Amino acid sequence: MSTVNGREAALENGVADLEGGIVPISLGFGLSAEAEGEELLEEAEPYDVAIIGGGPAGLSAAIYTARAGLRTVVIDKSAYAGALGLTDRIENYPGVPGPISGVELLSIFRRQAESFGAQILQETVLTVDPFQEPMEVGTTQRVLYARRLIVATGTMGRKASIPGEAELLGKGVSYCATCDGAFFRGRPVAVIGDNEEAVSEARFLTRFAEPVYFIPRGRKVRAPEAELEELRRHPKVVWKEGVKVREILGNGKVTGVRLAGPEGEEVLPVEGAFVYLQGNQPILDFFPPGQGPEQTPEGCVKVNEEMESSIPGVYVVGDLVCHRVRQAVFAAADGVMAALAVERSLSGRKSLRAAW
Repeated sequence: MSTVNGREAALENGVADLEGGIVPISLGFGLSAEAEGEELLEEAEPYDVAIIGGGPAGLSAAIYTARAGLRTVVIDKSAYAGALGLTDRIENYPGVPGPISGVELLSIFRRQAESFGAQILQETVLTVDPFQEPMEVGTTQRVLYARRLIVATGTMGRKASIPGEAELLGKGVSYCATCDGAFFRGRPVAVIGDNEEAVSEARFLTRFAEPVYFIPRGRKVRAPEAELEELRRHPKVVWKEGVKVREILGNGKVTGVRLAGPEGEEVLPVEGAFVYLQGNQPILDFFPPGQGPEQTPEGCVKVNEEMESSIPGVYVVGDLVCHRVRQAVFAAADGVMAALAVERSLSGRKSLRAAW
């Protein structure tokens, strides 16, 4: 399993076994909304361009496409999730006197994109169909359509690394509380992670599960202080700090999580394990299995000089294309090039605008 969320394995399993009963797991988007009696939003009017990822590459692209008058949407699950968002101190970004944190720098990008009319959604992309016209993008909240797609999701995905994680995927292990949370109504679950996504998903799970064990991997949880405080005070949430997750336990379904801490090992009896850890793998799991953009043997996405991938109309930028040097300014330049190419493509011109 080579993608960040492993939904390919979930698609293969197709069901989750809870208390001996077979229930469908989320195969894309909207099952938890359906369970709550809610409907996904469907936006009929297509965007000119949808940008997946709100790092320097994605937001730079949004600044240029929105300024060019293109109807632009950026879908970003968290400002704290990417490589730049995890950086505490930046002093060398051109035109921005430092020191400044990555989150602060991204907020400048974001405000500039919004000033030109870009719409920014804090949602997780679950599915993309790049072969229909217009392209379809499914998130945890809505279905939207776009004439062109820019992918700027970075390379902080991961392979299943916790013992038991891969074997129990779709059988209690999940990477999307919004998709699968409703299946755990009244049941104990664990949330493993130390980023804003983990905090947000844990808060969402309190609508259904009880208790919700929150297990941060590191000493510092990177999320807005107000959200952290709300999670700490929630009566359904139990924090388990200073421990390591050794194993997700179960035989056909999750039955517990084994922890190791200063006082020895402990087994939490849970029926669900929601994992939000980060690694160094390309994040492309929202494409249909085997139908994503062409990659090199090293996992880098192949693009042409205008950042267009092997899928017509799909542009890939930033760390996904594997620059020799990983710097925010390189990623921003990729985003600008893709934006110029999208504008050229939609306008029908044969060449890029030479000056803006």
